[in-house]
Amino acid sequence: MMPVFRRKWKIMFGLCALALPLMAGVPAYADGDPLNGGDDDDTDAHQASSMHNLAGKLPLPRAHKDFSKYRFVPPGDRAVEQPDTNRLLFWTKDGQPDGYAQRRGSSVIYYNAQGQAVRVQRLTAQEMND
Repeated sequence: MMPVFRRKWKIMFGLCALALPLMAGVPAYADGDPLNGGDDDDTDAHQASSMHNLAGKLPLPRAHKDFSKYRFVPPGDRAVEQPDTNRLLFWTKDGQPDGYAQRRGSSVIYYNAQGQAVRVQRLTAQEMND
């Protein structure tokens, strides 16, 4: 009697394990919820944001640095500020990186595209206080 009892309950639990996810998923699709795969009748309804959209718009305030003390920009290059790393990037007109400038203590060091220091600008005491 005991082996038959165990086999019957194993079959019963197996059927419940298969049927439960199917029964739980049916009402969600029947509601017409667009997030769960149903059709949405109201086109003016609020659409949920995806994680990619949320990651693009961070709620943090942007860092601001004053790069007016950086005097040298390679001729024909475009300067792009990177305030979070305290760097000024230089890009050529065709979109290639052409180096960067970074402040270190009382100087601004300019690097070429290979990362070698090519120029050093010493800051005056007045520039240091500003």
